[in-house]
Parts: sequence; structure tokens; C-alpha cells
Amino acid sequence: MPDKDLKEILKVLPRILFMEHTRGLLVATTAQWGILDSMKILFRFLKKIGPKRLIIRPKSLTRAEVIPEFFVSMWEVFDKREAIISGNTRLTFSEFKDRVLRLANALMAMGLRPKDRFAELLYNCNEFFEALFAGSFIGCPMPFLNWHMRGDELAEAINRSSPRILLLDEKFVDEVASIRDRLKTVEKFIVVGRQAPDDMILYEDLISKYPSTMPEKNFILALNPYTGGTTGIPKNVNYFDGFGYAMSNISEPPKVDLGEYLKLFIMEMSFIYWFGANKIKDIVSRNIRCLVPGPLYHAGVIVGWAPFLLLGATVVTMREFDPEEFLRLVERERINWVFIVPTMLERVLDLPDEIKGRYDLSSMKSLISAAAPATPELKKAANRFFISQGCTGNVFKEYYGSAETAITSVLLPRDYEKNPRRYASVGKIRCAETRVYDSEKGAWCPPNKEGKVLTKSVMTVSLRYMGTPEKLEDAFINVDGVPWFDDGLLGYMDADGFLYLTGRVKEMIISGGVNIYPNEIEAAIMKNPKIMDVAVVRYPDEDLGEVPAAVVQLKEWQEATLEEIIEHCKAHGLYGYKVPKVVDFTDNLPRHADGKLIKRVIEDKYWEGIPRRG
Repeated sequence: MPDKDLKEILKVLPRILFMEHTRGLLVATTAQWGILDSMKILFRFLKKIGPKRLIIRPKSLTRAEVIPEFFVSMWEVFDKREAIISGNTRLTFSEFKDRVLRLANALMAMGLRPKDRFAELLYNCNEFFEALFAGSFIGCPMPFLNWHMRGDELAEAINRSSPRILLLDEKFVDEVASIRDRLKTVEKFIVVGRQAPDDMILYEDLISKYPSTMPEKNFILALNPYTGGTTGIPKNVNYFDGFGYAMSNISEPPKVDLGEYLKLFIMEMSFIYWFGANKIKDIVSRNIRCLVPGPLYHAGVIVGWAPFLLLGATVVTMREFDPEEFLRLVERERINWVFIVPTMLERVLDLPDEIKGRYDLSSMKSLISAAAPATPELKKAANRFFISQGCTGNVFKEYYGSAETAITSVLLPRDYEKNPRRYASVGKIRCAETRVYDSEKGAWCPPNKEGKVLTKSVMTVSLRYMGTPEKLEDAFINVDGVPWFDDGLLGYMDADGFLYLTGRVKEMIISGGVNIYPNEIEAAIMKNPKIMDVAVVRYPDEDLGEVPAAVVQLKEWQEATLEEIIEHCKAHGLYGYKVPKVVDFTDNLPRHADGKLIKRVIEDKYWEGIPRRG
């Protein structure tokens, strides 16, 4: 370690050690492993890296070399504990380790070298996690491809990350074959399933040919997700640098000194503690048991399986979301930790009482939501339902963040139990540095004043868009010489540090010079019990430039009229320009799998051939 780095660490060490985040992480880790298993993991780890080398030549040890030994040590200690449950497949940590090492050796034999990429196009499955760790061990980031993409969009997303190998589910073979000649860097294809074309390789056949021995170690955290693509083709984000630098000397260094980076890293990783890893333990397996109902390719879903990555939790995957199957798995697998987007939660709560009332959900401790706005009514309804099905207290938790920032704020039951007004917030700033900025005055906003929500986090100080570096140019605002990431959101912070989001700059409706935020109108409309979903967008108006239009999705068997929706809005505090001038009904609103509305698709049909004047 360079002397400069050591000095920076020593400088910041006292502050880091006394942070609640640091203490919380240590307590959470010890609580999950237990004292005895913690000692076993440490003993195995030291034995693998060599105590003599650690004492005599400590500088010869690199992070990229020793981190794989830590993970293998943890898996060996947990041995027969269930690691992954995916459909009919149930793997212990011993079996998982075996498959990871076989794949890592196979990938190296296929020519992958550190910093090469191999992308995945998979449904939720055990092979996703095997590939993630195999890539991590040999230093190869794994781009997470959105399997909803097709044709040119998929080809462009793949080309942006420049992978040499593509790992895909057999269901996507035909789609990939149709764009194969447009893939600029992909040399080989590995297929998960029972059948593959002659020019592609079956996954199980491949790993059966290689040993379960440790490959040449060049660790890099292979996390390489894309943004949600709300405004276009998703951008590829370098988590392998932001999160990965703490674990790998082959990651690119951050744009801040090491001490500042470590502080931000610990703040970010403390989400494990804030969401309850220090208190959650299954009564049988004695660990966290995670359920992943959303697609693994989405960055926000990582919080749902991070305990598996870091703490030896058991992870259960759903291939595709079904609300009753979700409840069935929570009961059967004793799930105590889940990440679920608001639209999925709405579908669960919208099940008939005779169906959703069948299930014992008493194991649930952390029901974590993000990616799209959750109304206070939804948060309260979720708590009521889970308590009615056996939970002993409120379980709804929330965070705000993005693919670029990772987690910034966290909302906990104790927050809104102390002050019910906080149901409307997205939590307290706990995992990053987030502030509200007045761009007109060029100064930070005082409490309760609206402005741009800006963030500095472990991810933003290392942020790069792979394949599209030019997209980063307008993503930061410099305040007093420090770059802060601008996610395009507006909001305000109260005196206690709780963040309230009010809208998105690009979605703001300017009607006759008046700024209107769709979030406010959507929140009012969602209070109508007949409404399943709503999107408020800009609609052309000859006099005012643009006005709000509400596109409404009703719950099954419900009916409503334009007049009824407008009267409902007025009854819930909307007036004048804020009342929708247009109300359309639809059977299904377009959303990404992460729950975000694709408003550009809705809005474009209204503006076809019309120049924007607002």
C-alpha cells in the first residue's frame, strides 16, 4: 500500500471508527455469522493466504488475490446451508462453491483475462449468481442485460459494454441469433438450458469439463448493471469500480482521496445494518432468507440479495413475478428480507381477501421498496396486511437512490412511527451525502425549500458510463469545486434530514408559466380506491403550451368516468392548473420491470407532429 494511501486511511480512521455506520456493519456481520463461525471463517482465510506471508511479506498480498479466499472460506464454513433456491434447484454453499470455481476455470480456458467482460441475458436463476462470482474471481465484470429488450435496442446495449462472451437463457437463443451479426465484440455464446445450437455451448456441459479448484485470482467485483433506460437506451454503469475498489487493486481508483472513498464506502454498505441485518435471523437456518421477485438485471434489486453476497444468507429467486406465488414463497421458505417495487406490492394487496388471507407471513422483517414512488397509503396498507398475516410490527422500509448513486436515503418503521408525516418521505439521508440545491441562487437550500436533489456517494466519485462516456458530461453540478451528481429530481429536506421528492425536472409541466409536478397529481389520484395505476404527462394546449393529462389504469372490474376523476382530484386538494384537463383510460400502463413508468411512450402519442411550446 502506498504511503500516501496509508496516511489518508490513518487520517480518516478515527472518524470512520466512531460512525454509527461502521459499528452497525460490524454488529450486523457478527450477528449473522455468530462468534464461532466468524472465528472459523477467519481461521480458514488466514490459512489459505498463509500466515507467514502475512507476517513476513504483507505488501506482497493484493486485494485482488486475497478476496476470493475470503468468499471461499465463508462458503466452506456454511457448507451444507442452503445458498440458492431457484425453482426446483436447491444448492448448498458447498455445491455453489463447486459450480462457481468450475465456471471460473472454464471462462479462463475460453480466453477471458482480467478486465474483459462477459455479459448475461438470463431470467432469475442460480446460474446468474454462479456467473457473477466466477467473473469476480478472475477479474471480469459481468454486464446485466435487460431481457425485455429486443432487436436494435438489445444489440446496442450489448455493444456498449463490449463483452467477449454472452451467457444467455435458451429462450433468448433465437433473439440473439437475429442480431448476432451486429454484435461487435462477442466471440462465444454459452446457453443455460437443455438445448443449444451447434455454434453455442451448453452451460452444464461446459462446467462439467473443468475442475473445482481455485483459478488464477484477479478479483474484481463483477457487478455491472445498466440504468433503467427511462429516457432512452440504458447506460452501462461501473459498479466494479465504485463498490469494487475497496476489494480490488485492478479497479479504477476514485476521483477522491482514499480516506474520503472509504468513508463513503462504509456509509453505502451500512444499508445492510439499517435494513436490520443485526436483528434478522430465521429460527431454523439461523440466517437471513431473501426473496427476489424482481429481475436480477436491475441495479435496485441488488439490495434484495446483498445479504447472500456478503453474509451467507439464503436467496430465493422468482423467474417471473406472480402475486400469489410471492405470498406462497414467503410462507414456505420463511422469507424475512425482500425487495419489491410498489407496482408489485399493489398487485399483492389487490388480491382477493380469501386468497391473500391464506398465508402465514410472520417471518417477514424487512419489506424493502424503491425504484418508483410509493404513496403513504400504500406504505400503511402494506404494514396493515403483513401484521394481519402474523407480523408483530411494521415491516415496510424504503430507500431512494439510482443506478448511478446507489442507496442514499433509508426510511425505517421507527421514523414514521415517531412522526407519521414521514410516511410521505423517502427516508433520512443515511448511506451517502445528499443535499438540496438552489440552482438559481447557486447555494444549498435551507430546510423545507425545494431544489435539485444532488448526491455524492461511493458510486458517484467513481462513476463512468461504459461505451458512452459523453453521457456523463451533464450529469454533475459543481458546488464550491466539488462535483455532485444530478439525477434530475426535485425535492426538499426537513430539519431532521428526511428527504421528500416532489418531481422530476424533465417531467415538470409548464402550463401558462406555472410549474406543475406530476407526482402531486398522481398521489392525489391514487387515493381513489378504484385506481390501480396512473401516469400524469404533458398534453399540448394552444393557449397554455401544455397541460396535465392523466392516463388511468383501473383495478379489475372497476369503472370510472372523466368527471369522477376530476371531482376526486378537486376533493383531494388540487385546483386550477393542477386539475388534469384530459383523462384517458388504459388497460395497462407501460412500466419498466423496476417499476418506473415509461412516460415518454405515453406522452409521445399526444405530441406527434406538434412542436412543444411549454
